[in-house]
Amino acid sequence: MSSSISPAAIHAEGLTKTYGRGRRGPALNDVRLDVPAGRIVGLVGPNGAGKSTLLHLICGLIEPTAGSLTVLGSRPAADASHLARVGFVAQNTPVYGSFTVAEHLRLGARLNPGWDQALAERRLRQVALRPEQKAGELSGGQRAQLALTVAAAKRPELLIFDEPAAALDPLARQGFLRNLLEFVHELGAGAVLSSHLLGDIEQVCDHLVVLCGSRVQIAGDTGELLARHVRLTAPRGAFDRAPAGVETIAIENHDTYSSAVVRDGDGDGDGTSTGAGAGPGGFPHRAEPLTLEQLVLAYMSRAAAPPGPAATGPGTRAGRAGR
Repeated sequence: MSSSISPAAIHAEGLTKTYGRGRRGPALNDVRLDVPAGRIVGLVGPNGAGKSTLLHLICGLIEPTAGSLTVLGSRPAADASHLARVGFVAQNTPVYGSFTVAEHLRLGARLNPGWDQALAERRLRQVALRPEQKAGELSGGQRAQLALTVAAAKRPELLIFDEPAAALDPLARQGFLRNLLEFVHELGAGAVLSSHLLGDIEQVCDHLVVLCGSRVQIAGDTGELLARHVRLTAPRGAFDRAPAGVETIAIENHDTYSSAVVRDGDGDGDGTSTGAGAGPGGFPHRAEPLTLEQLVLAYMSRAAAPPGPAATGPGTRAGRAGR
């Protein structure tokens, strides 16, 4: 019996994007990435890390300078049928201010052969948007709901969101994220959500990509990543000699003790390979689980820091995690 394997939602090899001479260094540099189909991906990183550039490459809005990128098994925006398979909600959820809600739906139907008018009308009724309302008169949360509905009604296989809820108040943001999840489940689609709001990422995403310094620092399913990382606490100076097989990601030194985020060598994150008490080579410490925010901040801190003991000292592995 033959079995079919779905292509990765996103696959990048050596992906590089360089803009004009006025910019210092490439926006993206040698990015390698594999995102399985059907995941809800949280794309996080500091401002200027290249998140929007990566999303624009995925949508086919710009071309890479070097490397390769496939989305749903094809080159981004390869043809009209591929464009229909990807929905994009850009930063600040842009809509046409002079258009009514109904005119947005008519435009969507004209541009997208797979347009689902019934889905669009049903979803807009659920968020109390009336057809005659002008988009320019809507609140920020209402505009976000309209943009989300238009993107989803084309029934894409992959939805892309570039900081869609950053400007919304907490209540509007909660409603937007709830509807995002409902659309993803109803369509059976994957999604990529770029956001600097880690609470949003933790609430809706099951796959994580940390982008810093124009490179992917780590990527993978959130449960697996959290299982493979722990925070160790030990007397100050103990991390000068880390146990073999443990990668130190970030260290914080205090008056009498130090804490470190490490990648656990046994892969289950339960502390058995680095356990409590006297570890390998008489290395005393206490192991604790990490939150997603702690994990992200550790990798962002490592990317921003100059080379030092945490990156090059004994017990660490050379190279970038998740690569």
